[in-house]
Amino acid sequence: MTDALKRLSDEGVAIWLDDLSRKRITSGNLAELIDQSHVVGVTTNPSIFQKAISSGDGYEQQLADLAARKVTVDEAIRMITTADVRDAADILRPVFEATDGQDGRVSIEVDPRLAHETTATIAEAKQLAWLVDRPNTLIKIPATKAGLPAITEVIGLGISVNVTLIFSLERYRAVMDAYLAGLEKARERGLDLSKIHSVASFFVSRVDSEIDKRLDGIGTDEAKALKGKAALANARLAYEAFEEVFSSERWTALDKAQANKQRPLWASTGVKDPAYKDTLYVVDLVAPGTVNTMPEATLEATADHGVVDGDAVRGTYDQSRAELAAVEKLGIAYDDVVQLLEDEGVEKFEASWNDLLKSTEAELQRLAPSEA
Repeated sequence: MTDALKRLSDEGVAIWLDDLSRKRITSGNLAELIDQSHVVGVTTNPSIFQKAISSGDGYEQQLADLAARKVTVDEAIRMITTADVRDAADILRPVFEATDGQDGRVSIEVDPRLAHETTATIAEAKQLAWLVDRPNTLIKIPATKAGLPAITEVIGLGISVNVTLIFSLERYRAVMDAYLAGLEKARERGLDLSKIHSVASFFVSRVDSEIDKRLDGIGTDEAKALKGKAALANARLAYEAFEEVFSSERWTALDKAQANKQRPLWASTGVKDPAYKDTLYVVDLVAPGTVNTMPEATLEATADHGVVDGDAVRGTYDQSRAELAAVEKLGIAYDDVVQLLEDEGVEKFEASWNDLLKSTEAELQRLAPSEA
């Protein structure tokens, strides 16, 4: 079942699961995926927690205790989510130690309502790192304009970061710059750079969803021929940027100080168009030193029938540039698409967080002890 997943790992792709719930932890399912499916990390986001906690599975007792303590709904959510992340981090600790801190990581996101507030994001990242209190945690910070200086400051404090919601090549370069600036700050503060890790979550499928919709609107044969190409082209050119930045003189100086490269992480890898093969954003983005975080359905599809033919990224850069240029030539503005996707990404996570606040508040009220 897992030959394709083993091959993926052998090619230098770290397989992370894009999901977490208390049931997954307590049932032994997460440990089983680590043991049998080459899973070496976990990512979460507000939508994942909203789905998990709203299902109610395994959260009743903690919610009852929180209700008895009369905590605020914001505090309740943080107590619940950090408990799940802490437990998952403990399960992944052996992987963390075996990979010298590179994998065995669990990501938890700052409150999405702070996406456009730098100072609040920094404060939230520090608080989350303290609350979870595990060395194999990554704090997720969105790659908004306000998020960039927050990334630099948080890395500069020695806190490992997963930068999320990256859609554009220009913003990805700014993210890498923010990471290097953070490492330089950490070095000035005398911190051990070998202990600081980061991944840059470059989103994939949503790019095709938006551009394909616009190509369908144009409707010509030329437009239809470009469907399903933009997301891969975009991600492959991101890898080209990664290779360039992490072979620069600036990086070499940090490398000598034992710094770790910020690995590209392919996010949003579940295929949304049933016309495409369900492993598209896995097998066509194989490249060494990357992470692919997959929903369970994509993980299972890859295990079942994924065909991994080695590096699928290097050597594609000219073709990728040509494909994005062809899309632009049809009147679809790349900058407009990626900005829209970033805005929508922040809005979706904020909406999920607000839904989670409402459903958790209702549960706290339901479980509140009646006054004697």
